[in-house]
Amino acid sequence: MRWHRAGLRRYWCWKSRPLGGRPQIDASLRALIRRMSLENRLWGAPHIHGELLKLGFEVAQSTVAKYMAKGRDPSSQGWDTFLRNHAPHIAGMDLFVVPTIGFNLLHVLVIVRLARLWINVTAHPTAEWIAQLITEAFLGLRSRAT
Repeated sequence: MRWHRAGLRRYWCWKSRPLGGRPQIDASLRALIRRMSLENRLWGAPHIHGELLKLGFEVAQSTVAKYMAKGRDPSSQGWDTFLRNHAPHIAGMDLFVVPTIGFNLLHVLVIVRLARLWINVTAHPTAEWIAQLITEAFLGLRSRAT
């Protein structure tokens, strides 16, 4: 059994040998890249790479990007800000047919906004009817925005 364990040990040592590739960078350099990216949120990988080159560190820009602190872009907005800014302009609309007891068809247009709900029913829809309802639903939005 000893020879079998020794053989497996040699096999796995051979299997896990380094095959080349880029050499790993020092832990202190990784920490420096992370610190620079945290302290200077607006700097991207090219800027940090340039600063490291000025300091005498030979490192690739892709390596800098790899070790930078990940985070949200400070200039972008989150979902809460987006919804707060655009809530008055968000609406859903549906036009569907409802059969009545007398087998007549009624056309229903529903417009849903955050603040209000519009429902209108007609037996004979026209393009003017739909345009009038959409205008009524969003006309208050225009007068409040100005």
